[in-house]
Amino acid sequence: MLAWINIAILLFASILFLFFYVRSVSPAGRAQLVGPGTYRHCFYERLVAGGFEFLITVNFVLYYFFPLETPLPVRFPWDWWGSLVIALAIGIPAAILMVVGLLHAGEEAMYPKEEHTLYGGIYARIRHPQAVGEVFLFPVLAILLHSPFLLLFSLIYFPIFLIMCYAEEQDLLLRYGDSYAEYCRRTGAFWPKREVADA
Repeated sequence: MLAWINIAILLFASILFLFFYVRSVSPAGRAQLVGPGTYRHCFYERLVAGGFEFLITVNFVLYYFFPLETPLPVRFPWDWWGSLVIALAIGIPAAILMVVGLLHAGEEAMYPKEEHTLYGGIYARIRHPQAVGEVFLFPVLAILLHSPFLLLFSLIYFPIFLIMCYAEEQDLLLRYGDSYAEYCRRTGAFWPKREVADA
C-alpha cells in the first residue's frame, strides 16, 4: 500500500513540477495577458517547481525502501559499487554542465526580468545546458538507488524537460524577437552546433 501511495505522489509531483516550471518560464506571454507583475510571480513559481522536484527526489529514495512488486528485479544484477561507478560517470559531467549553465545564466536562472539580455558563456554554444545536465540527474539517482524500476521511470523526465525547454523558447521568442530567432539558428538546443558564430 505504501509503495502505491509513494508512486501516486511521485506521478502527481512530476506533473506539478512540469506545470509550475512551464509557468515560471513564460513571463512574456503571460505579461501580455496579465501585466508585467508576472515576471515577479515567475520567481515564486520556479521555487514551487523546485519544491516539487525535491519531493520527486524524496519519493525516489522512499521507493528504495518501499518498492512495487513488478516483473522487474528489485535491484540490478551487479553490486552497488558498479552502480556507483556508472552514476558517477554520468552524474559528474551532468552536474558540471548544470552548474556552469546556472552560473552563466546569472540571476535570470531564478529571476526572469524583461530587460535581461541574451546569455554569454556556455550559452553561446548551447541553449539549454541546465536542462541537459539536470535531466540526467534523475537516472543517476535511480542508478545510485540500484533500482531498475526507477531507472525506467526516470525516462519520463526526458519528454518533461523537452516540453519545458520548448515552452521557454516560445517565451524567449516573444521577449527578444528576431535576435532570439537568430541566436537559435547559431546554437544547438541540447548539443553545440559544429560551427559557432562569435558571441
